[in-house]
Amino acid sequence: MKNMNTMMKQAQKLQKKMLKMQEDLAKETVEATAGGGMVKVIANGGQKIEAIILEKEVVDPEDIEMLQDLILAATNDALKKSQDMVSSQMGKLTGGMNIPGMM
Repeated sequence: MKNMNTMMKQAQKLQKKMLKMQEDLAKETVEATAGGGMVKVIANGGQKIEAIILEKEVVDPEDIEMLQDLILAATNDALKKSQDMVSSQMGKLTGGMNIPGMM
């Protein structure tokens, strides 16, 4: 029974550390670009897009599809980088254990 109490306390400490890390990671950002830097997307560790920045030269009314593709590519890359950042930090905290429900 004593071991179970110890495990529960350790689990609670780990949960608090994970919540703190998630809060901290939500403040961290990653950046991805497409089209040679003409499209830039910034995402945070909370998997939210914070900004999309377009250079004037990439906006061509005759080629909207290209602009859409560049925005999509940069957005997907930014979200992937954000997920990788979160996974890396969580891995450090959990010692590489895969905990269901955590990124």
